Amino acid sequence: MARFDRYLLSQFLLLFGFFALVLVSIFWINSAVRLFDQLIADGQSAGIVLQYTLLSLPRVIGMVLPIAGFAAVVYVTNRLSGDSEMVVLRSSGISPWRLARGAVVFGLFVAAAASVIAHLLLPLSKQELAERQRALTRDVTARLLSDGTFLHPTEGVTFYIRQIDPDGTLNDIFLSDRRDPARTEDFTARRAYLVNAAEDQDEGSRPSLVMIDGSVQSLNEETRRLTVTRFDDFSYDLTRMIGDATAPDRSAEYMRTWRLLSDPQGVAAETGESLGAVVEEAHARFRDAGIAFAAALIGFGAMMAGGFSRFGAWRQIGLAVLMLVAVKMSENLCAGVVVEAPSLWPVSYLPVVLGLALAAALLWWAGRVKRLPASAGAVPA
Repeated sequence: MARFDRYLLSQFLLLFGFFALVLVSIFWINSAVRLFDQLIADGQSAGIVLQYTLLSLPRVIGMVLPIAGFAAVVYVTNRLSGDSEMVVLRSSGISPWRLARGAVVFGLFVAAAASVIAHLLLPLSKQELAERQRALTRDVTARLLSDGTFLHPTEGVTFYIRQIDPDGTLNDIFLSDRRDPARTEDFTARRAYLVNAAEDQDEGSRPSLVMIDGSVQSLNEETRRLTVTRFDDFSYDLTRMIGDATAPDRSAEYMRTWRLLSDPQGVAAETGESLGAVVEEAHARFRDAGIAFAAALIGFGAMMAGGFSRFGAWRQIGLAVLMLVAVKMSENLCAGVVVEAPSLWPVSYLPVVLGLALAAALLWWAGRVKRLPASAGAVPA
């Protein structure tokens, strides 16, 4: 049996790698396409796009790990049953609990991988993504200095430069701001310059667009009255258009787990989030690993609980999927309870308990003794 356990575990790991690779590729490519469209439209290079997609990889891997582990266990167990390997082992008197040793070790492996991602890689990647986003926001030249092209740095804003001189002079610019439903502003100027209105090491720079010899047309949408104002020079704060890159952008998702558990009040005050959200974020990292472990056992138990059928194992697979959906639904419900009442943080682990209980019930059902009914003429011994 030790050799069979190693064989079973190797099959689980092989198929787990295959399913994880396929699922990560699908989700990652979908995310990369959206990032590519957004960053290339903002004038960023392919290297920046690659960095963003790589930093989004831990989130994608953490999301698909439980699904890949569940799919690997279901596929391998179903194949071994179809090849009569499980039938031979069951006929020799080995219980489903003993056969589940390989699935338990595999589930622990998936849970360990999910823990590394949730506690280490995911917070670091999210923090790095936030830092790079702030750097891109501060880099106004990369977002706006593109002549001959209508740019849309944010929803409701259009910016155009006819020509950029070698000394940095912007010629014939057009800026339209339609974010306020009650008021539309259109700026035009013969020349303009990008300057930093303030430069401070702690606060950072606040870029401004200084327009020379231009006008602003303001349309009141209620009265439909158009006001035209001409100016010799006018300064426009670009943080109104691209967002304030100096504003703090802290979140509990960026924090280490020990910090969330040791000082939840301090993290809540620092990030502006509720205490319940901080507590839920800390315990969700442990809960996700537990659910990955329970998902593997649910898949194995469901495949072992079903008998032979010439129509295949679709009923067992459907039952396992329904149980996994129930566990995920209970996860959302328990998370809401913890957010509302942080003192009830043990509730966060109820989905893990539910998943393990379902797996144990399936293994018990698979290992129950089936007694044949006595014939009508049988005489007791």
